[in-house]
Amino acid sequence: MSYDEKNAWVYAVVAIGGYAGYLAVILDRAQGVPLSTVAYVLPMILAVGAAAVASVVGHLVIAAAWPTEAGRTDQRDREIHRHGEYIGSMVLAAGVLVALGLTMAELDHFWIANAIYLAFVLSALCGTAVKLGTYRRGF
Repeated sequence: MSYDEKNAWVYAVVAIGGYAGYLAVILDRAQGVPLSTVAYVLPMILAVGAAAVASVVGHLVIAAAWPTEAGRTDQRDREIHRHGEYIGSMVLAAGVLVALGLTMAELDHFWIANAIYLAFVLSALCGTAVKLGTYRRGF
């Protein structure tokens, strides 16, 4: 497994874990009240911040565990990264259009913010899934 593939696994796990933690907090707070009335801003900020920190820590752990591989990328790694980022960007663009539609429909900020957050998470997961699939199957 290449260094970049290991980092892709970290990114996927952090994206899933961060969003799952956020959802758990929001759904716990929504006991008996409409979702749109739940205080979501601080949990979302904390989830994004914790995911960023966890991602950095994960990448540092991989770099420390495999120091000879750290920073080594070849043409294949660069192409796989580019392809995954392209797919992730397309998913993000679709999510932004959904959030824009929610804004135009004048829905609560809760739904708009959560649509944007979900778009980022799905973008990360789709892009990473493409990268991991390409590492395993090739182009």
